[in-house]
Amino acid sequence: MSVPSQAPITIVGAGIAGLTAACALAQRGFAVTVLERAGQLREVGAGLQISPNAVRVLEALGLWPRFRAISVASERVELADSMGRPVARLDLARYRPKDRFRLVHRARLVALLEQAAREAGVRIELGHEVTDLPEVPLLIGADGVKSRLRPLLNGIETPFFTGQTAWRALIPAEPDPTPAAQVFMGPGRHLVSYPLGNGQRNIVAVLERPDWHDEGWSIPGDPAELRAAFARFGGPVPGWLAQVDEVGQWGLFRHPVAAHWQDGTRALIGDAAHPTLPFLAQGAVMAIEDAWTLAACLAADPDQAAALARFEALRKPRCQRIIEAANANARNYHLRGPTRAVAHAGLRAVNRLAPTRLIERFAWLYDHDPTAL
Repeated sequence: MSVPSQAPITIVGAGIAGLTAACALAQRGFAVTVLERAGQLREVGAGLQISPNAVRVLEALGLWPRFRAISVASERVELADSMGRPVARLDLARYRPKDRFRLVHRARLVALLEQAAREAGVRIELGHEVTDLPEVPLLIGADGVKSRLRPLLNGIETPFFTGQTAWRALIPAEPDPTPAAQVFMGPGRHLVSYPLGNGQRNIVAVLERPDWHDEGWSIPGDPAELRAAFARFGGPVPGWLAQVDEVGQWGLFRHPVAAHWQDGTRALIGDAAHPTLPFLAQGAVMAIEDAWTLAACLAADPDQAAALARFEALRKPRCQRIIEAANANARNYHLRGPTRAVAHAGLRAVNRLAPTRLIERFAWLYDHDPTAL
């Protein structure tokens, strides 16, 4: 199917994937409408780690100055055991000084993208519940893990419950917080925390527990239950958890990367195409990469079907590799017994003898430049 480059595009979902795609498409001259069922774009989730592969897209969209103003730098990743004893340190600022790793509250990034999309001429229709998917020249499903479009392209799928429960909370940040993502690894559980700016600190804690089966970010949890699950952790963790008065809780499910991302008139991006576990901090990043790549493919080829096929071919292998790496981290963070002791000793030795090796293992991830397409 060949359509003019100015054919209207409809995006379902005004999250990070949908709004970034709207910006990228509108800046290229496409007429874009975004349909969002929520009556307003509110906070869902909390903190995000945005690595340089996504920052390059935000810069190409002309949004870097605004993004820098709403985010804070992440200078390193610190891995520790459950008692707070150092295991490894990935010194991003020292060994990758030209790269920009940022930490941001999701709500602030969504607000930035919404404003940029509107400035580019995107029409955003809030409070628009999509019960029947519209018949339009191009429909983009950016509507997350419960996408209405994905089953039309892939049939009904049943995600696999991982036996892990996650909590997410915000607490006040201490003065001059460590500009780092800190990971505390214990048997069958781990906790990640980092500052978000604006006096906030983000906490995500994951526990292996097979009795939780709901999927979603906004399910209220019990702060006392979170504290009990991590009661044996040391370092700064007890002080952080003592400040938690509200917490969200959800079950972690493993979804396959979609077998079919597009059919010539419909396409999936972001979590609708490739939900990931939160163990590599690449969920939002993959959505941003998708958005740019989709827009670039559509702008480069007036044959819409060919452009969408190219988009899928470019993105699927990379997203699959990222998700496999996240799954590996899920295992490595939760090691028990002698395996845990040996693994931590190995990480300490590598960090001491070859401090750049752990960072360079992920050069393929961070060096990627979607804007070079």
